[in-house]
Amino acid sequence: MPSFWNPEGIPPRVLAPGVTAKIASGEKLMFSLVTLAPNAVVPTHSHPHEQMGMMVSGTLEFTIAGETRVFSGNGMYLVPGGVPHAAKAGPGGAVALEAFSPPREEFR
Repeated sequence: MPSFWNPEGIPPRVLAPGVTAKIASGEKLMFSLVTLAPNAVVPTHSHPHEQMGMMVSGTLEFTIAGETRVFSGNGMYLVPGGVPHAAKAGPGGAVALEAFSPPREEFR
């Protein structure tokens, strides 16, 4: 059964101070449109879900398993399940589209 979403109509979920996500979920896949205020931080964490993301705008310093890279443009990243990761937005903030598989039940 198809579903359609407009991000403007999805209420934001606060993930950390200055970090919100708009969630759209199917049975086996979840999208999260994440907006980070300038210099906002997502603390180091891990979860069993595989996570893949693509930058939409701004810059993002992303650390995965101790390796840090700065993403901008349409940079993409993959976080295997169970791997520690963290992020910090650049001075202009950032927006990233992330996918999770399986969907994160706590975000539904």
